[in-house]
Amino acid sequence: MVESWMSADEIAAHLGVSKDTVYAWISAQQMPAHKVGRLWKFQASEVDEWVRRGGASTQENE
Repeated sequence: MVESWMSADEIAAHLGVSKDTVYAWISAQQMPAHKVGRLWKFQASEVDEWVRRGGASTQENE
């Protein structure tokens, strides 16, 4: 089955963070995201794997 693409709002809700946090992670933490026109799109499986690898952690927390 093909995984559907999620919007920034949807991925933020999926992770329980704000949309601003998602945009900050894209630029500073290399969050897996794909630009489609002016919109960012996400696949939950890629983002979940990124989180599991510690991608959402910050230097202050390490």
